[in-house]
Amino acid sequence: MAKITTVYKGDMLFESKLGNHSVIIDVPAGMGGSDRGPTPPELFVASLGSCVGAFIAQYCHRAGIDARDMTVDVSFDKADEPVRLVNLKVRVELPHGQCADRQAAMRRVAEHCPVHATITSMADLDFEVLGQEQLAAVAA
Repeated sequence: MAKITTVYKGDMLFESKLGNHSVIIDVPAGMGGSDRGPTPPELFVASLGSCVGAFIAQYCHRAGIDARDMTVDVSFDKADEPVRLVNLKVRVELPHGQCADRQAAMRRVAEHCPVHATITSMADLDFEVLGQEQLAAVAA
């Protein structure tokens, strides 16, 4: 099972280790953040946009469609109670691509990116919080 570790650096700043890379994550000012990095929801939305972009670019390459200067915009709203992202809309623009007859196929390709597939199929998310006592017991 793959794993990404996020470390609390203090002062509401986090660092996630993703393979050979590190990403600094901050929280919104209302939670004590200082705009030192993207927020967790921004990373989530960027993950969806880049995943869709990768799948569309791969499709374009195979289909001979020009993907140069492609952009993927993901718009969203924030809702309260419970706090969450809603109304996510993904818009892919291919300024050099002739693809009017392939839009349905490209939509299906975009919907199969792993991030989108996870969002739409997620039924369970398991949480486990371990304090000092539990960690000591696990280490023993």
